[in-house]
Amino acid sequence: MNKQIFSLVMVCFMFTCCMNSSEKPVNKTPASKETSTGKATATAAPASAGDSVKYNGHNPVPILCYHQIRDWTDKDSKNAKVYIVPVKNFKDQIKLLHDSGYHAILPDQLMAYLEHGKALPSKPVMITFDDGDLTQYTDALPELDKAGYKATFFIMTVSLNRPRYVTNAQVKELFDKGHTIGCHTWDHHMVTKYTEADWVKQIEKPNATLNKITGTQVKYFAYPFGLWNEPAVEHLKKYGFTAAFKLAGKNSVDPKYTIARQIIDGAWSAEHMLKMISRKG
Repeated sequence: MNKQIFSLVMVCFMFTCCMNSSEKPVNKTPASKETSTGKATATAAPASAGDSVKYNGHNPVPILCYHQIRDWTDKDSKNAKVYIVPVKNFKDQIKLLHDSGYHAILPDQLMAYLEHGKALPSKPVMITFDDGDLTQYTDALPELDKAGYKATFFIMTVSLNRPRYVTNAQVKELFDKGHTIGCHTWDHHMVTKYTEADWVKQIEKPNATLNKITGTQVKYFAYPFGLWNEPAVEHLKKYGFTAAFKLAGKNSVDPKYTIARQIIDGAWSAEHMLKMISRKG
């Protein structure tokens, strides 16, 4: 099945579909310092004052991508189950990350490291969610809270306040609790197919909606299906986005707009998930 047919099938089924990525994190050997909790936290050496680190597109941090957090049903197809992580699997994954010493970071921290060499905690990981499915709020959020983790939620605004999706108030609550809110278009149409009018409908208006809900400028974007092209990168820059996240494929000439993420398959155990994100390049 080619990409276009596959994408259309998945849009109709669950408003979302993504292409897997095998991006491998780059581990650095950082210095160690003591945190307020008494645990040793390693940090990467920051750049000197005024220095800038050129980001070449090789991720130093594993970035996880989730969609629905719920148990499978008899109606879920084999393909759909890739994007549906059963509740126990998710709980086990977050607990194992926490118990293994991983520290969840947000896009602002990642960009500060990539652009200016600002220190990251030891074993950093970024946790992201696409589409705004309600289970991210009802089932994922409590587990993030237990671990003390913050995450990034890329919201598809067509679904706001609809059954099975988050409400404006829940998005605001997530933001107020310290999570990052990002844009994921209006209704998940791939950016590679946009006409000029689509940019207003799919990017400008949805971002204005999220800006109003959060009371601040939304700076990060996730490509539907992980697909992008250079015109999309230029439009995102024009609209003031700091960075954008893809899945598989090549990097942009400006890699900050094609940062790779890893789909977490619904069939993966916590141990397999940890193995997948810990692979050395």
